[in-house]
Formats: sequence, C-alpha cells, structure tokens
Amino acid sequence: MNPIIRHLEETTSTNTYLQEWIVKEEVPEGSVVTARIQTQGRGQAGNKWSAEQGKNLTFSMVLYPTFVAANEQFIISQITALAVKEALSRYVSDISIKWPNDIYYRDQKITGILIENNLTERVISSSILGIGININQQEFPDYLPNPVSLIQIIGKEVSIQEVLDLFVAHIGRYYEQIRADKESVRIQYFDSLYRNDGLYAFYDMLRKEEIRGSILSVEPNGILRLQKEDGEIRSYWFKEVQYIL
Repeated sequence: MNPIIRHLEETTSTNTYLQEWIVKEEVPEGSVVTARIQTQGRGQAGNKWSAEQGKNLTFSMVLYPTFVAANEQFIISQITALAVKEALSRYVSDISIKWPNDIYYRDQKITGILIENNLTERVISSSILGIGININQQEFPDYLPNPVSLIQIIGKEVSIQEVLDLFVAHIGRYYEQIRADKESVRIQYFDSLYRNDGLYAFYDMLRKEEIRGSILSVEPNGILRLQKEDGEIRSYWFKEVQYIL
C-alpha cells in the first residue's frame, strides 16, 4: 500500500474531493486529502463544519474495507473515533467519544467526524473518513455551542502535521485489528464513550421528552441503548436522542 497525500490550499469539502477522485482513478488505500480551508465543509446530518483557515486539521482518508459487512459498517466509525481520541491523548487527557463519533474534551467538542460508506451488495466497497480537528484556533463563531481547541486547552500551538501523522499511525493499527477481532474494538469504543459511567440527562427526540438514563451498550449497527431510571430500556438511531449538556 502506497498512499498518496494531497495538501490543498482550498476545496469545497475534502470528502467531496476524495469521492470524486476515487471515481476518476484508482486511489491507493489510506490516501489522504487535506485542506487549509473548506468552503463547504460538512458535518453529520447535513451540518456545516466551520474552521479558521490554516489553524486546524481538516482532511479525509479513503479505505476499502471489503471485509466489513454492510450491516456492520458502524465499526468504521468506531475505529476512526478511537484513532482520533488516541492521537489527541498524546497532548491532553480527558478525551472521550460522544456517541456516535464526536470527540470531546470534558464537555466540549474538539473534533467532528463524517463517515461516508459506499456499499456493493452486502459489503463496504469504500469508506471516506472526513475529520475536522480543532488545533490552533483561538476563537470560534457564536453559533457553535461548545467548541474547544488544543491550543485553548494546553496554551501553545501544536503541529498540524504531527497530529495527522499520529492519526494515520493509529487508524492503521485499528484497521488491522478489525480484520481479526471486531469485538475488541467495540469494547474499546464503549470504554471510551462520553458519559458511560452513570445516570445523565438526555432528550428523547421521538417522544419529545427529557429523560435520565445510563448507556447500556452500542450495538454493531450503531444503535444506542439507554436504560432509564425506572428500568425501561430504549434504543435510538443517530439523531433520535440528544445529550443534555
């Protein structure tokens, strides 16, 4: 495997760029596209990803996990989140994964992840891992509810390339791990979850009500299972429940 690294000054979205690139030609697995600025950066569920030019790490990577069944595609999201968490833990503790795959420092968001899988029959033909990590940005737009960056936490600038190199090393290791033992990755993911250690407030988007519950598990398909204070167990897809911070 001889991945290609393309550093762009500007693009609409690194995910879009990489999707178009793999259609045009054979792109080696593990290839990465970075951009100093994305004019149409995308987040989960159609949200916009905002980042100051040249201050943060915004990039996408392509994998070809044809050994992963379509109904287990959430494992790609899990290893991506774990790799980012491990990379950031090089600089600071208290990093966790907020289901499904936001990366948090304590109660603030430091990374957003957008996974786009292309399916062929019953397996994943390609995965685009889109990642935005707040590194050296000091100020954020008011409409972002709880952003934080590495420089705000540790008080000094961090090499953007170094963070990318750390992520690449960790994602490679986790990628090999799921070839042989997906369950061990799922355990590591659960152990790394934000607020997995007791009762917390959530908002049930389906029933339009606030509840208190504890996280029981995350299923292989990504479903979150909560147990309410009264013992009732509820299951949620992404965007069907929200953390109350």
